[in-house]
Amino acid sequence: MEIKITEAKNWKMEVLVDGKWASNACVYATEKEAIEAGHELLGRWFVPVDSRAVESTDPVNYKFNFETYRPEMTNR
Repeated sequence: MEIKITEAKNWKMEVLVDGKWASNACVYATEKEAIEAGHELLGRWFVPVDSRAVESTDPVNYKFNFETYRPEMTNR
């Protein structure tokens, strides 16, 4: 039996600004967290016109608090 080892799949959010996708250093454990972080950011900023979640192999350093609807730094 062959076992396939893959790198951990974490998630970042990107925003569309002036026709280019841009991201910050926030990395989330789940796609849902990254999506909501993008939506939350669009609610505060006026320049980005869209957001998306993209896979990342960077270590998780943020979580999205669904109760306060804000990203939070974490030690995951």
